[in-house]
Amino acid sequence: MKSVIFVAVALVAVAVAAPTVVDVPEPVKITESKFVQETEGSYTYDFKSEDGISRQETGTVKEVIDAENKPQKVIVVRGSYTYYNEEGKPVTITYYADETGFHAEGEVIPKAPVARI
Repeated sequence: MKSVIFVAVALVAVAVAAPTVVDVPEPVKITESKFVQETEGSYTYDFKSEDGISRQETGTVKEVIDAENKPQKVIVVRGSYTYYNEEGKPVTITYYADETGFHAEGEVIPKAPVARI
């Protein structure tokens, strides 16, 4: 009886230790990519991939006044990206980021409820 239990435990150990074959898909290829940076700090960036994903972005330098009333340079970023959801529909998100924070808009981004007083 002990040998039957030993054999059963040994078979389970062999099954657990057996390598698992995982099908790793090929990485998606980038079909276009461009990045241009200017000396003062502004830039443009865009790329497209073979599966239809794309992104475009620009950054421009802006001077703002900080909390201590001192001028500070910030980069204002504006852009968008597009991908395809599970149903194959394109989803586009547009965004900007500046001294007020990051702001994004798109159909898939939930909207804050309007307060009723």
